[in-house]
Amino acid sequence: MNGNPLYHWTALAVSTALLLPIPVAVLAGWTPPWMRGRRAGMRLRAYGALCCYALAPLNGLPRIADASVGAVMACTAAGLGLIAAAVVLFLLAERKDADARSAAQAEAPQA
Repeated sequence: MNGNPLYHWTALAVSTALLLPIPVAVLAGWTPPWMRGRRAGMRLRAYGALCCYALAPLNGLPRIADASVGAVMACTAAGLGLIAAAVVLFLLAERKDADARSAAQAEAPQA
């Protein structure tokens, strides 16, 4: 069931390189240039992306360690919970952005 550990190490390395740097930088205070107009929900987006990243080690490490089927399935189920949390965080970030945009439009002078 666990397959070749090399595939899991490769997937873990790729997901770490692609999914981890930007959310950590955002939580440290940096805002990507393409997201500067949507600053209200940046921290929520970063936490959502970290939830997505956490899925990789949660699914990969038990397989690399050649854990039992029950342990692998428990980690996979926990990973589904993380993805559900990420979806909620992304939706909350969009709502926060929409609220900030509507507040900014309400404050803008009407011409």
